[in-house]
Amino acid sequence: MNRFGEMHCSIAQAVGVIGEPWTPLILRDLFLGVRRFDELAQDLGISRNLLTARLERLVEAGVVERRPYQERPVRYEYHLAEAGREIVPALITLMAWGDKWSTPPGGPPALLVHSCGQQFTPVVTCPHCGGEASADTITVMGGPGAAQGPGTMVLAAPQGN
Repeated sequence: MNRFGEMHCSIAQAVGVIGEPWTPLILRDLFLGVRRFDELAQDLGISRNLLTARLERLVEAGVVERRPYQERPVRYEYHLAEAGREIVPALITLMAWGDKWSTPPGGPPALLVHSCGQQFTPVVTCPHCGGEASADTITVMGGPGAAQGPGTMVLAAPQGN
């Protein structure tokens, strides 16, 4: 197991939940409407044991919900919980990065269309001014949870001078 859960860092905590290589792809499939275990296994080409472990971890973390769709025998579908739906913007931003920097042959495999009907590429913006948030336009400061320890030493370092 990894030590990400021990780090006092929101990114490390998130990676501890969704950072395993198959997990973003499972979340993508759930977002796209692939709900049943056998369909997920087939679409992803993932072993059943590994898929079971990943789904159990996502359910335990509150990212995915299991919902019965058949009683005898009991069979379940998997749906994004609120936490899972809230990760979708990060997934589509990761997709946009992949489209720009490591596009598969033939171009992007998916296009995004907003509810307004327009195709778009996601951009992270400041909710106050609407300006793009990028490595060149943001500064990170220690927050109320900053503490000395693995994963936050830079943020918890004394400010000043």
